[in-house]
Amino acid sequence: MEPRATGCGAHEGLVTELPNPRSADLDRLDGAALAALVFAEDRAVQTACAAAAADVGRLIDAAAEALSVGGRLVYAGAGTSGRLALLDAVELGPTFDFDVERVPVLLAGGRDAVFRSREGAEDREIDGGRAVQKAGVGPLDLVVGVSASGRTPFTLGALHTARRRGARTGAIVCNVVEPSFPAEIVVVLATGPEVLAGSTRMKAGSATKMVLNALSLGAMARIGKVHGNRMVDVRVTSAKLRDRATRLVVELGGVEDACAADLLDEAEGSAKLAILMARADLAVDAARERLARARNVLSVALGDA
Repeated sequence: MEPRATGCGAHEGLVTELPNPRSADLDRLDGAALAALVFAEDRAVQTACAAAAADVGRLIDAAAEALSVGGRLVYAGAGTSGRLALLDAVELGPTFDFDVERVPVLLAGGRDAVFRSREGAEDREIDGGRAVQKAGVGPLDLVVGVSASGRTPFTLGALHTARRRGARTGAIVCNVVEPSFPAEIVVVLATGPEVLAGSTRMKAGSATKMVLNALSLGAMARIGKVHGNRMVDVRVTSAKLRDRATRLVVELGGVEDACAADLLDEAEGSAKLAILMARADLAVDAARERLARARNVLSVALGDA
């Protein structure tokens, strides 16, 4: 049975802090053997994520619900966990043309902690609560605490305060936590001891990133930011993304390259709008109006759903 996280000691009972018997000779391995060991241990990442799929699904549903009613998906974390959350949040702009202000990240130590480790910042529970208050978290929001240990004071403070302010709460952790843990939905990733004892940027970090990938993608898909498995809300901010958007209009709109480029220009870079114009033979204003009535969901605007 896995040890439970308790209030006794900073590391007592944490599986992620235990020495890994399979890597006891880490300092004596050559490069190839060391790499092979790391990758063998990483097999636990996929297993842990797959085992947590049902709880990740609950988190996806909660995030989609919050975003659908005008709320926000708010991440709170420290160190590697907080930086992984930030990495996930900033990608939502170019990938889904989503307002990243609706996915704020409360990072222990603030902006300075992005590029420089400020580990002591995680120890102040009151700072997590203050960050939630400053962000104006309320009943429409979902606050997701990201903490490998499940004990980070900053993250716990954020979750406690979010609950008091009426927000829904979730968490992504890599240790089993007590029933009193301050989150409604808890995703526990059983990645086990790290190759380097306590270095949770390794398996725990990889598993956390996988869950964040699934969470944000799932939420965006649920609110209509994708069509099938295509990135129809991609923000055209570079030549590469312009090419991708044009290909989407060609493939999903059923038009030639030149026509797709013209439609994309008329749609001011919106592949989704250009596709609707092509498929429904609509002028840009009429297509924009139909898309708005369909709550910006392309399949609804096309009559496919």
